[in-house]
Amino acid sequence: MITPKIGYQIGVGNAKISSRERRYVNEALKSNRLSPGRFTQQFENQFAKAHDCEYAVMCNSGTSALMTAIATLKEVFAWKDGDEILVPALTFVATVNVVLNANFTPVFVDIDPVTYNIDPTQIEAKITPRTRAIIPVHLFGLPCEMDPILEIAKRKNLRIIEDSCETMFSTYKGKPVGSFGDMACFSTYVAHLLVTGVGGVVTMSDAKYHEIARSLINHGRDPIYITMDDDKTSEEEKFLRIVQRRFRFVRQGYSFRMTEMEAALGVGQLEQKDKILKGRRENASYLLRHLKKWNHFLQLPSWPKYAEHSFMMFPIMVREPLSKWDLIVHLEKNNIETREMVPLTNQPVYRKMFGEDFEARYPHAKRVNECGFYIGCYQDLSKKELDYIISKFDEFFKSQVK
Repeated sequence: MITPKIGYQIGVGNAKISSRERRYVNEALKSNRLSPGRFTQQFENQFAKAHDCEYAVMCNSGTSALMTAIATLKEVFAWKDGDEILVPALTFVATVNVVLNANFTPVFVDIDPVTYNIDPTQIEAKITPRTRAIIPVHLFGLPCEMDPILEIAKRKNLRIIEDSCETMFSTYKGKPVGSFGDMACFSTYVAHLLVTGVGGVVTMSDAKYHEIARSLINHGRDPIYITMDDDKTSEEEKFLRIVQRRFRFVRQGYSFRMTEMEAALGVGQLEQKDKILKGRRENASYLLRHLKKWNHFLQLPSWPKYAEHSFMMFPIMVREPLSKWDLIVHLEKNNIETREMVPLTNQPVYRKMFGEDFEARYPHAKRVNECGFYIGCYQDLSKKELDYIISKFDEFFKSQVK
């Protein structure tokens, strides 16, 4: 059993840079190529393939990926300001902020109380003539229930943007996340499943979406010239066309590009993805086995047999009448870091926008806000650390039954 030292904390995530990633980053530095190059291309190709998509575009955050996806579909389908996009009532604030920043109206759908993902049975009642898309968010590492979402979207002619910032590689009925919607968005921020420091990825299989997304992340540049390699041609006529157009901008865009250094980190991480997932799943399984004796106090993670869980984190619900804050304080005092389960409907900024009764309209999300938090189960946690975490849960609940 470990005894944490002063300043030591078992975090909700970590960033461990291996010798492989360091070697790749050094290769990028030695090449004097920091703008997107071979590492970026390699990462994008491999990431797209791992999610059964034709294309992937690296960008500087998962939020940027979402903004790019929304802007792409807005252009293709001529959406108007004020049109509506359905989002779950439990998600990180970025999902909602990108909808608002694109001048659309977010329409909230309550969640399934067991999986914490958007509840498909409540989607159709939220659809209006101005609804344009659904953003199912694969929370905490678990894919959404995609079959009914796809059926509704097809019948109602809606687009789907998968917010998969917390879930990579896992499958739903044999298909990987990211392969269901028109576009999908991922994050490679610190403590996520793949870590590049900062970063994101947007994936798609439509060539037109790919062309627009690639342009958008680079200020809206003419897609004839996106990287410094695009004018490397011996064909004089083609070279002239590129030179004439390489400083033209055909749409309003963003500065969302990544560097070769982050891509090099990403390539190294991708090469270890199976080890990363295996470690997270094994650690989650260990926690589940040893905490299930407290099922009368806790709702532990569960998922259908036809879906895989990536376990970006280990979500927990405290059953009433116990207070989650008592347990959180106990864990934090013992150097076990916690986080709330991405509360949304109780955030001050949204209560100002959507009314003081905003949270009450979504009872399942409200219960998660009141009772939910998560701890880490990342691949580098040792058995000693896991046993220590379990011992502190045991210590707390034994005190409750005296």
